Amino acid sequence: MLSNLLIKNYALIKQLEMSPDPGLNIITGETGAGKSIMLGAIGLLLGNRADVKSLYDSSEKCVIEGSFNLSGYDLAPNFEDENLDYADECIVRREISVAGKSRAFINDTPVNLDALKRIGSQLLDIHSQHDSVMLGNNEFQLQVVDSFADNAPLLKAYQKDFSAHREAAKAFENLQQEAVRLRKEFDYDQFMFQELDNAKLEAGEQEKLEQELNILENAVEIREKLQLAHVLLDNPETSVLELLKNTVNTLGQAARLVPVYDSIRARVQSALIELRDVADEIDQANGSVEVDQSRTEIVQERLDLIYTLLKKHQVTDVSQLLSIEEALQRKLSIVLNLDEDLLKAEKVAAQAREKLIKSANVLSEKRRKVTKAIESLILERLSELGIPNASLSIQITETAPTFNGIDSVAFLFSGNKGIVPQELKQVASGGEFSRLMMVIKYILADKRKLPTIIFDEIDTGVSGEIARKMGKMMLNMAHNHQIIAITHLHQIASSGNAHYFVYKDHSSDKTVSKVKKLSVDERVMEIAQMIGGHNPSESVLLNAREMILKEQA
Repeated sequence: MLSNLLIKNYALIKQLEMSPDPGLNIITGETGAGKSIMLGAIGLLLGNRADVKSLYDSSEKCVIEGSFNLSGYDLAPNFEDENLDYADECIVRREISVAGKSRAFINDTPVNLDALKRIGSQLLDIHSQHDSVMLGNNEFQLQVVDSFADNAPLLKAYQKDFSAHREAAKAFENLQQEAVRLRKEFDYDQFMFQELDNAKLEAGEQEKLEQELNILENAVEIREKLQLAHVLLDNPETSVLELLKNTVNTLGQAARLVPVYDSIRARVQSALIELRDVADEIDQANGSVEVDQSRTEIVQERLDLIYTLLKKHQVTDVSQLLSIEEALQRKLSIVLNLDEDLLKAEKVAAQAREKLIKSANVLSEKRRKVTKAIESLILERLSELGIPNASLSIQITETAPTFNGIDSVAFLFSGNKGIVPQELKQVASGGEFSRLMMVIKYILADKRKLPTIIFDEIDTGVSGEIARKMGKMMLNMAHNHQIIAITHLHQIASSGNAHYFVYKDHSSDKTVSKVKKLSVDERVMEIAQMIGGHNPSESVLLNAREMILKEQA
């Protein structure tokens, strides 16, 4: 239950704090005093969108904080699903910065709005006048049936099967479309692959061939230059090597006379050895260069093939061509195995659908089993609320599978004797909608273990004895749930265990909404004013006091 609510710097609220009673809490106040503002603030704790325009003081951040006592509600698994630490005392906080940025926290752990909504929906149920209109919505009616039947586990299992079937069917459909495309491209891809495969390409061969061709095309000139270089180094008559040999001998003679010159001789000796190696290498290189027109043509032809393939596939080297060849081979392999893959995908989709229909039928059967019980309970309570001749029929028709099953639910209603029931949205008045929703909330209250239920003027369109009975229903619900009811009716207000009054304070430069918990005497006065206006008579005051005592008895 909501043990404490703190609202700071929100709309007309500068700071408001209240600790609701565990039972039935009544909130009253004049229109525009701030009751809807409080609900708006609580809505932020449930994940509603924030707006910087809602700041009371635009220079300070807004803080909405709710403390909840969750002991006895078995909500730990919900927190585990969100990777949140669970504690019986849970604090939900929402902040709006002056820049409009919103942040949310659960037990001081930052959470996104989706997680806040999921957790918040397990803590609070807010019923507004808009929700009464929603009662005419077939999807909402389906939710009512599921809630009464305790179908949450079955629905969750079905939705898991629905998602699995949708994925399997989509995979099969995509594969079919892919098969059509691949088969159209098969001949062309096979030709392209065969061309590359026949080429027998090797990584790095282009560079080697280009180097070889360069040598082959210039073989005569290269041989001439190499021969000349070798002659200059190793010609017996004017050989560089012979001159260096003589230089070594001469320096050797000088070193015998003066040993310091031996290091110079050694350096020249080293140069002589290196140049002999160079001369041998030039001779070998010269021997390897051949004038081979046949080989030149072969290399040129091979390079032309490579250049043609590079241009055709718009790449720059052979390694990229090899990657394309490999990709084409994989693509062709897929086509060759398409029939087998299609059969597998079709089988998976068929099995997923079979499982889906099975779980859908189980869910549908459970729904159909509870419709009579729901009709009976609703009509019984409606009779207590002044609609004794009402008739209600819950019709379930089969549809194609959707995320919520294979059922379409329609509540057919008539509030008058002898009138054929029709869909709620076509026949129910505002007062009938309010009473219907009150009854539905009442019979479902124990089906959903919600800590706190908030009614925002669910009494629209009712008065007198009917309003008193609605108040009694709320008081009965408050035995197992914390109830917060915003009302304009004294019959309902007198039923509460605690009474809060919302009002506007104009004493400062800026109007501010405030709330206070009424004492017994203050409560008597408020209910008396709700009955007889601002200056209630003694008899009205006495009537108000008696109403409170009677309802609390």
